[in-house]
This record gives sequence, C-alpha cells and structure tokens, in this order.
Amino acid sequence: MPQPPSRGPLLPTVTQDTLVVADLTPRHRESPPPRNPRPRDTVPSRNPYRHLFARPGTLAFTIGNLIARLPAGMFSVSAVIMIAGSRGSYTLAGAVTATGLAATAVVAPWIARLVDRHGQARIAVPATAFALLGGLALLLCVHYDAPDWTLFAAYAATATTPNTGGMSRARWAHLLRGDPEALHTANSFEQAADELCFMLGPVLAAFLCGTLFPEAGTLTGGILLMTGMLLFTAQRATEPPPGRHTRTAPPFRAPGMPPLLLGLLATGAVFGSMEVVTIAFADAQGHRAAAGVVLALQAAGSCVAGLLYGALKPAGPAERRHPWCLAAMTALMPLPLLAAATTGSLTALALALLLAGMATAPTMVTAMTLVQRRTPEGRLNEGMTLAVTALLGGIACGSATGGWTVEHLSPAAGFIVPPTAAALALLIATGHRFAGRISTDSYAPH
Repeated sequence: MPQPPSRGPLLPTVTQDTLVVADLTPRHRESPPPRNPRPRDTVPSRNPYRHLFARPGTLAFTIGNLIARLPAGMFSVSAVIMIAGSRGSYTLAGAVTATGLAATAVVAPWIARLVDRHGQARIAVPATAFALLGGLALLLCVHYDAPDWTLFAAYAATATTPNTGGMSRARWAHLLRGDPEALHTANSFEQAADELCFMLGPVLAAFLCGTLFPEAGTLTGGILLMTGMLLFTAQRATEPPPGRHTRTAPPFRAPGMPPLLLGLLATGAVFGSMEVVTIAFADAQGHRAAAGVVLALQAAGSCVAGLLYGALKPAGPAERRHPWCLAAMTALMPLPLLAAATTGSLTALALALLLAGMATAPTMVTAMTLVQRRTPEGRLNEGMTLAVTALLGGIACGSATGGWTVEHLSPAAGFIVPPTAAALALLIATGHRFAGRISTDSYAPH
C-alpha cells in the first residue's frame, strides 16, 4: 500500500498483532475545510414580527389594510374641527360624531355578518362606497351651511364603513390557527397598527383642515379609505372562506362575551372623551392645530407598548392578564387631568398623554384575544366587529360626555371623564371574574 511522504523520523510501535507507525514531524496548522453556510432563509429569526410576515400574502394585505385604516383616526377629528369651526359649538360637534358612532354600533354587526357569510371582497367594497357618499354629504352640508339635522343624517350614513381592523384580525386568525404565540404577536401588531393610524390620522386631519380648508380632512380620508379597501380585498389568497351555512349562535350570546363587550364599551369612552377634551383644551390655549400632535403622543405611547408586548411571550392566561392591564390603564389615566389642572400647559399635557397611552395597547390586545377565543367558529369577523362596535359605542358616549363637560365646566375639568371610564371598565372585569369564581366554587364538589 503506498504511504504518504514523510519529512521526519518515524516511531514504530506494536499493539498485540498490529504495527502502528507514528509520524512525529511538526506540521503546519491547516485551516479546517469550510462548512457549507446555512441558507439565509432557514436561519430562525428572533424577531417574531419578521417570522410573522414571512408567510406569503401577509405583507400585501397588511399594507392595503393600513391605508384603509388610517382614515379611522381622521374622520372624527375632521368632523369635530369642521363642525365646531363652522357652527361654533363643540356640543353640536360631539353630538354629531356620537350619532354617527351610535349608528355604526347598530349597522356594523350586520355588515360583519354579511362579510362572514359572503366573503370580505364581495361585501366590503360596496359598503365602503355607500359610506363615502355619507361623508361627502356631510362635507357639503357643512360647506353650504345646511340645517343642523342634516349633519346628523349625513354622518349616520357613514355607518356602513366595514371594520377594516376586524377583517385583518380575522385573516390572521385564519392563517395562524393552532399557533397561539404567533397569533398573540399578530394581535399585538394589529393593535399597534390601530394606534399608529390613530396617531397619524389626527395629525394629518388637523394639518389638512387647518392648512388647506376645513373639509380637506374628510375628503382626503375618503380617498384613502377606498384606495386601501380595494388593495386589501384584492388579496384573495389570504381571505377566510365564507361560512354560508354557519349555524352557531350569535357571538354576543357566547359565554363570557357580554361582560367583555361591556368592558370594551367603557374602554371606548376613555378614547372618545380624551379626544374631544384634548381638542377643546388645545383650542382654549389658542393652539387648535396642535391638538392632533398632542393626541398623537398618546397613540405613540400605546403603539410602542403594543409592539413590545407582542415581542414578549404572554405570561399566564388572558383571563388573568386582562384585569391587570385595566388596572394599569386606570392608574395612568389621571395623569392628563393632573397636568391640565395644575399646569395648564399643552406641553405637560402632551407628556402626560404619552405616559397614559402606554397601558392602552396591552389592554386592547388582551381583550381582543379574549374575543377571538370566545367567538363561535365561523363568525369571527362578526365577533371582532361586535368588539369594535362596543368600542365605538363607548367612544360615542365618551365624546358626548366630554363635549358636555367641556362646555358646562371647563376644558381642564373634562379630563376627569377618561379615568372615570377606565375605572368602570376595571370594575366590570373584576366583577365578572369574582362572579365566575363564586359560580365555580358553588358547583365544586365538597
């Protein structure tokens, strides 16, 4: 057998019946052969959001949904600025927006039921077109100084606007069924997206209405809504299949849903009152155009908190986390009241809103997780829309209450409404858990 050449002495040795020759020549260190690099697309990412959007089609429908969702933060602020500037009454502006939101609370579940039965693309586009006609009617009524009752009728016609956030969450739940951690990340992203839209929407609306003309915010919002909806519904591969033959009970009858919806109603009052009161406070300080920026800071705090919350694995069941999130929100909501009452500074109010908003997203993410778990199969979009409808109903009540408080007391006193509503939401959640424990103990064997 040929042997490799040797450049030094050899040391023979014998082990039983085997002859071994050891070459003691010093050798140069050779680098090990290169390993085949792992393909980049198979390296697991520690960023859960990157893993989330690696699924085909998710990025495309998310972009369209974000464009369609941005006007949600524009319409109410645009309406308040437009009506208050034209008619000189925040009470009228708050009442008009409250009427539109109340109409949405009635109509939106019906639209969502149609979406579940016939598909998102077939229902969402015509429903959006009808809502835009209502927005255009409101714009014309304000511009041409029509009677007050026409403002209520026109804004109520916008109630057919589909729940874009609910449809997006329904797609995630369809794509991520069986993967609760990924669904938690998706819900957190959706809540952060809501906050981002409510952060940018008021700023854009206030800028357009203040810089161009009072109707510019409503007009731009309508264009964005239809454009985004067309892009979103064009992504048919990720759309949940329609459930035409679903025979399950309505979501509001599902166990645990009524108290959850009541809590969301109270939570919505936090948002609605904060919006109107902040606009009135900024106007009283002579900085109405800065109201959108101030409100954006609250949404910014919530957006950052939501993204961080989604990157973490949830500790414990959502039923246990929900009251704690509400407790944190209740503890932080008095900060804007303290800043407005003691300093009267718009800058101090902005910082207080930034801190107060940090408890909002975790509360909403946990609540939406509970909604998804308690909604019967095949009616997820309806269940999500009921949740958003409860929020909108609360926003309507909070908007009207905040507007009344501002006009009859003072803009600073109006900030007492948000912490009161947050405390009510906490009371509902803790009362439901306490009643559930009593019921469980009563039926437990002794």
